[in-house]
Amino acid sequence: NRRMSWASRRRTIYAIGVILFFLIVVGGPIFYSWLKTPPTCSDGIRNQGETSVDKGGPCPLLDTNSLSPSATLWTRSFYVRSGSYDAVAYIQNPNQDAGARAVTYRFGLYDERNVLIAERTGTTFLMPGGITPVFEGAIDTGNRIVSHTYFDFTEPITWERMADTSGAISVSNTQVSDIATSPRVTANILNTSVAGIQSMAFVVIISDPAGNAFAASQTALTGLAAGESRQVIFTWPSPFNIIVGKVQIVPLTAPRPVKSE
Repeated sequence: NRRMSWASRRRTIYAIGVILFFLIVVGGPIFYSWLKTPPTCSDGIRNQGETSVDKGGPCPLLDTNSLSPSATLWTRSFYVRSGSYDAVAYIQNPNQDAGARAVTYRFGLYDERNVLIAERTGTTFLMPGGITPVFEGAIDTGNRIVSHTYFDFTEPITWERMADTSGAISVSNTQVSDIATSPRVTANILNTSVAGIQSMAFVVIISDPAGNAFAASQTALTGLAAGESRQVIFTWPSPFNIIVGKVQIVPLTAPRPVKSE
């Protein structure tokens, strides 16, 4: 009886050991994966191929250090009439898949003694892979003459994975008229995509034959249906005293956020 009892206990211990082995080896990983929280783009941990914490990889936010730097190519103010100027900053973003939903900025207009005579603040988006002109019109300078114009972003740019929506807008048949009296630029705008586009703006920049910008303006359309064509018109109250060399019309549409595959 003692031998039977000992043999029975040994078999029981062996069976328990086998069961524990399978629970640890087989069930352990299953239990661990069940308890483990899957990585996300807001867990405060650099994982899942991110280039910095919660940025890059599959995340919509992008790491500035992994992008090519954007640049303000030029900033200028253009005389409209006595005491009134238009200002433009010409922003280049070379990153094809990165844009900004909203970033605040400031224009500062200074006289020849570098004294601030006017400023204007606002918010703009930055389109991916190209130029975003930032336009502010009818800036009151109190009849003082602008000599220098400065532009800067007043907060860090939050870059996101975005697609350019302006590529579907075609600009054609640009015409300049009445230069010596009340200058006027017209152009045909066509939405070449299969979907409608909402809330678009257009900035026109007029340059002399040497490529120096001397006038600018902005107009907007509430939307264009798929395949729809419309005309945009830009006007100025004073004649151009400089020969027109180039007319550039840039469509501005808010970039569309996209998800990483």
